[in-house]
Amino acid sequence: MSTESKWCAVTGGRGFMARHLVAALLRSGEWCVRITDLAPEATLDDAEKEGLLGAALRDGRAVYASTDVCDIAQLTRDFEGVDVVFHTAAADPSTNNIQLHYKVNLEGTRNVIDACKACKVKKLIYTSSCGVVFDGVHGLFDVDESVPYPEKFPDAYTRTKAEAERLVMKANDKDELLTCCIRPGTIFGPGDTVVPALVSCGGTMIIIGNGKNYDDFVYVENVVHGHICAEKTLSTEEGANKSGGKAYFITNMEPMNMWDFLYSILEKLGYKSISKIRIPSYILIPITHVLEWISDKLNKLYGMRQSDHMLTSSRIKYVTLNRTFNCNKATEELGYMPIVSLKEGVEITTKFYGHSRA
Repeated sequence: MSTESKWCAVTGGRGFMARHLVAALLRSGEWCVRITDLAPEATLDDAEKEGLLGAALRDGRAVYASTDVCDIAQLTRDFEGVDVVFHTAAADPSTNNIQLHYKVNLEGTRNVIDACKACKVKKLIYTSSCGVVFDGVHGLFDVDESVPYPEKFPDAYTRTKAEAERLVMKANDKDELLTCCIRPGTIFGPGDTVVPALVSCGGTMIIIGNGKNYDDFVYVENVVHGHICAEKTLSTEEGANKSGGKAYFITNMEPMNMWDFLYSILEKLGYKSISKIRIPSYILIPITHVLEWISDKLNKLYGMRQSDHMLTSSRIKYVTLNRTFNCNKATEELGYMPIVSLKEGVEITTKFYGHSRA
């Protein structure tokens, strides 16, 4: 490790993408990492214990702090002496809890910004979402960052992520705190939720809608690379003037039919005969409206919250409409290019889950 290593902090540092980000920062030799998350302690799996993270926690290149982003005192404690904060912490997008999303995604981000300023942190890189420009009604095809936020969002997650993104961009100040937002596409890779959801269906693909919609999947290491490109760009005066206070889409730059992509994963996992069941969305949408109405009534009467796995009308829109994004701005201003192709990413991911199934 370089004697010039500096400290950075990763909020939500035990999350899926954040684990890969922490590993990349440690591998670089440029950073010591303060990992913050809700759990009382960092519980490592065997591979982590024996690998880079375990070694870094033992020799002090990494430290873990049990932290709630809703507690500014804890954040201020954790950001002391930190040069850069990578803010990845967010409420679970599958959880339909409006109060939780506002508390964590919006107020938590406000706390992160205030703690950064109090501790004189130089740079804040925020993990946003490509969903901040999606209204749940109209498809998006090869859109760039000029597309405005919608007037109405399909869910509380995207609404609060967009409002938090606004806060982060507004907080940019070249004489104080430099900020940048990363908007990843649909992230996949070892440790994701995409493959387990497919496997849980036992090799059966339930295709909703006409099956013709495209998506912009992005391998997790490319999302990590986008964050690191943003940090490096903000480290120069020219880059700070060019990219400070901006948001960037990050994808694999290989948009493809969503269902073909999922089918290719099942094939790579070794499923020999993959059944396809096609259900028109016009059949499901009225059913979801009824289920959501019942769920809302039960919540008001008995405090019973909607199941995280319940099919909703907004979730149908996510899997039936085009959602692809142009990364030219990230390429030109951040120097971003994918470092792992979609094909390579699928190979690595299915190999990881193949070992898990074995």
